[in-house]
Amino acid sequence: MNRQARREVSRKYFSEERLAEHHFRSFNAFLERGMMDVVEEKATIETDIGDKEGEEPVYVELGGVRVETPRVREADGSEELLFPQEARLRNITYSAPVFMEMSIVRGGEEEEEVVVDTAETKVGRMPIMVGSSKCNIAELSDEDLVEIGEDPVDPGGYFIVNGSERVLMTSEDLAPNKILAEYDTKYGDEIQVAKTFSQRRGYRALVLCERNREGLLEVSFPSVSGSVNFVTLVRALGLESDEEIVHRVSDDPEIVKFMLENLEEAEVQTQEQAIEALGKRVAGGQGKNYQLKRANYVIDRYLLPHLHEEGAEEEEVRMNKAYYLCRMAEACFELALQRRDSDDKDHYANKRLKVSGDLMKDLFRTALNKLARDVKYQLERANMRNRNLTVNTVVRSDVLTERLEHPIATGNWVGGRSGVSQLVDRTDYMGVLSHLRRLRSPLSRSQPHFEARDLHATQWGRICPSETPEGPNCGLVKNFAQAMELSQNVEDEQSLKRELASMGVEGIPGIDSVDAAPADD
Repeated sequence: MNRQARREVSRKYFSEERLAEHHFRSFNAFLERGMMDVVEEKATIETDIGDKEGEEPVYVELGGVRVETPRVREADGSEELLFPQEARLRNITYSAPVFMEMSIVRGGEEEEEVVVDTAETKVGRMPIMVGSSKCNIAELSDEDLVEIGEDPVDPGGYFIVNGSERVLMTSEDLAPNKILAEYDTKYGDEIQVAKTFSQRRGYRALVLCERNREGLLEVSFPSVSGSVNFVTLVRALGLESDEEIVHRVSDDPEIVKFMLENLEEAEVQTQEQAIEALGKRVAGGQGKNYQLKRANYVIDRYLLPHLHEEGAEEEEVRMNKAYYLCRMAEACFELALQRRDSDDKDHYANKRLKVSGDLMKDLFRTALNKLARDVKYQLERANMRNRNLTVNTVVRSDVLTERLEHPIATGNWVGGRSGVSQLVDRTDYMGVLSHLRRLRSPLSRSQPHFEARDLHATQWGRICPSETPEGPNCGLVKNFAQAMELSQNVEDEQSLKRELASMGVEGIPGIDSVDAAPADD
């Protein structure tokens, strides 16, 4: 491509595409689908009403959620449209009201359910990204923008909280739900580890499968201290016979030999014995019934949570977990036999970026949980005082508002992260664009992390090789390349599974046959 052609392509790209487009796409997707996904995860708010004998149980059903465009309530009680420049000058938050459908239901279990009250009520206010689909200036022409005091070439992509412009920093992290095999650095090449960050609905669990110095496999996951024998765990999940366990790991003769060593050292032979052994680990000193109940709860809740599927049978989910663990075991053995290289954590195929919409989804999830706890408390208090239970009297809108605005104003995000939101760099126009296209690593600034700070071959065309700060942030704070395009997550997992099934891939969870569920065009 000659210089003239490159210049034409560049001019076309920068005149039609906004350089903060990844922020807009992500935040708009959050408003359209992400908020509703979080509400559907919650679905109901349970209460303690009905615990007393003769008292009917009460719970709240959550329905649709919608966001309006930014408005401001004046001293006389009237509501007016709010524009970004006005929010800056008056030191107020550029936010819009959030409405949610709620129904208070009395009854359930043995009694017939009766809807006490249902209404669409205002649950709080949400900061709106300047330039997003819900922004009041999104569809205005340059002339209209000048007339209301806005800058027509302002790129947008940031929030205004208490008059301050705040941008959410794109966060770099290891890809969730993906097996990464590596050597344990503490012990050199003696111990092989396969790990996965299992993530579902904002909960992230690190699951490790490691082959120790004796050649035995052990699995570590949250809520269980230490590690659990691999064979014990897969038998607890339903893979009982030696032949089935070996077959699910690998049919390779050398790997089979390794697996036979593990089976010879197995502590248990049946599923019942395996669950009993696990129960003693997670609830030692408790009664046997409690131990069994706790063991079942732990493997269903904390072990590989991303494999849970709504409506799936418990046995099917557990079997999928056992197969996944077998795949992790195979990765450990392949590493030990030097059939594969250690996975590179700095390779960009092993990373994912959290943009504004993903960060807001995490924030909205915790804010909704806080609101649910407050609604539960208000309902129980109103019931104790024999008051009428109505949606509008039990919802306090400032609970959700505070939980959404405060993290953006301070940068202190859920999960203990800090510096997620920053003041927009207004040194000059290029400084604004640079700040909007910046990404940060979660790694500690005080540690060397030489490899993480180095340029990696897979950053070519994605990350700028020269724009990074000096000092402790060097190589950990980076910037996107000039014409970089950020891809979005797959929106519909089921359609992807059907597409794979139509190509001949077998054994996909939740897809029985291609005929039953034809692939989308």
